Amino acid sequence: MWEYSDKVIDYFLHPRNVGELKDPDGIGEVGSLACGDMLRLTFKLDKNKRISEVAFKTFGCASAIASSSALTELIKGKTIEEAEKITNKDIADYLGGLPDEKMHCSVMGREALEAAIKNYQGEDSAKHELEGKVICKCFGVTDHEIERVAKENKLTTIKEVTDYTKAGGGCELCHDEIQKILDNINSKKHHDTKTEAKESQLTNLQIMHKVEEVIETRIKPALKHDSGGIELIDIDHFQVSLKFKDACATCPNSNVTLQQFIEKELQKEISPSIRVKEVK
Repeated sequence: MWEYSDKVIDYFLHPRNVGELKDPDGIGEVGSLACGDMLRLTFKLDKNKRISEVAFKTFGCASAIASSSALTELIKGKTIEEAEKITNKDIADYLGGLPDEKMHCSVMGREALEAAIKNYQGEDSAKHELEGKVICKCFGVTDHEIERVAKENKLTTIKEVTDYTKAGGGCELCHDEIQKILDNINSKKHHDTKTEAKESQLTNLQIMHKVEEVIETRIKPALKHDSGGIELIDIDHFQVSLKFKDACATCPNSNVTLQQFIEKELQKEISPSIRVKEVK
């Protein structure tokens, strides 16, 4: 017998916003009857572009119904941008927690919301599309989904991955592949920690010299080729303030130049932590 919180039991026995909206602005569908869980989410926006109505239909266990109902309460009244920030952890926390073995229900809710938002934003399909290589054929879980959920929820074991995604909970033939994904995430974390330690040793003066060098030798010559220019205004550790000059000052694509060229060059040559902003 699972140990459910009082709120999970309440939202299972008295689910909010059950059903399906007519002519919704967004539709999201995840899961399948064959896998044992399925969720269809629909929502409508008001004149202020906030989610005014939301409804769901779920096939699944008590946790699936409670998580779906909780999700509808969480997104009601929010803008699309606000709703996009909701995580599966937010759903579980709203319910006072879920048993580890049922965390996949909260992940299903998050995925349904993403599918509905993408549908609203113009994607033809309301069905959640699998991205990446299918690792768990029993439940149709991809490497992208495993990696994302593992990172977001700081998962470190195959059992935790199964709890959150169902991957590995069937024939178990995918366990080696799941472990490789977890090992790769851990390797990246180790690399990031070493990078952060190296960055912390740089003084502001050292960063300034490096930024000035890259701007003079790489960025200014490239901009001058198109009759543009740039002036370094300020450097506060990894925050760089720049001002466009000449043709760049009136170019409608200056923001693209700032983010896709200048910032990327500085990040590549100095540190991934570098951020660049324009001063008018």
